[in-house]
Amino acid sequence: MTGWNEAPPAAVRIGLAGWLRVLWRGLLISLLVYGGLVLLLVLRLVERPLCGQARPVTPWLVRWVCRATLAVLRLPLQVNGQPMTHPGAIVANHSSWLDIFVLNACQNVFFVAKSEVAGWPGIGWLARATGTVFIARKGTEAKRQQVLFENRLMAGHRLLFFPEGTSTDAIRVLPFKSTLFAAFFAPALVRSMHIQPVTVVLHAPEGADPRHYGWWGDMEFASHFLAVLATGRQGRVELTFHPEVPVDAFDDRKTLAQHCERVIRTSHPGAVG
Repeated sequence: MTGWNEAPPAAVRIGLAGWLRVLWRGLLISLLVYGGLVLLLVLRLVERPLCGQARPVTPWLVRWVCRATLAVLRLPLQVNGQPMTHPGAIVANHSSWLDIFVLNACQNVFFVAKSEVAGWPGIGWLARATGTVFIARKGTEAKRQQVLFENRLMAGHRLLFFPEGTSTDAIRVLPFKSTLFAAFFAPALVRSMHIQPVTVVLHAPEGADPRHYGWWGDMEFASHFLAVLATGRQGRVELTFHPEVPVDAFDDRKTLAQHCERVIRTSHPGAVG
């Protein structure tokens, strides 16, 4: 993690009521996620030979599972604006693993993630099964990754990536990296692709540290996950879909990345850079 050196919030002490919430919420979410994974794999046995790289059915299952997970957490979701209708990609700021559920709950998308995620126990399996695009942050891989992006976009997949390159403390937006925007300027794509900036705001529970939902630096996933499960009165999530823009309206990847960062930053109440 780069960008600041602040220590994370002090660990939240989980009392008896909190552990009871951890147990029942954790059980229900596990049943939803891994039960959904089994059903998804069964559906893919039919979907793949009939539809090839296209996935007309399984993303709807992922969407339902994510909506149900937010309901189990009792984490309200407020949506402003409309999800994009043109072919292309979505870019969003990134604060927490919760972003995955929130963004998947609102539209059918395929995430772009760093290659290390594929090896994470449990999470890697889910990511692969749901069609995540894995990328390596190496200059030597740039051309191969661009071809991969082009193939997925031309297959009609709507990709979603986090240009900050890392998650944050939920109260700021880091500078956007422009590398992944280059794929959209390929001759076969530039005149047909659109990009939609999306702002994700995780509002902490009343009286809690504003960074309550942020997951960054050396914070362990397990302890953060438990703290969210144990939270009694949750905060809320606000998701804003901004107007989508045609790629060919911009001179290059850097100006497109700057536009998306500016739009997301100005609509994030706590963004300070």
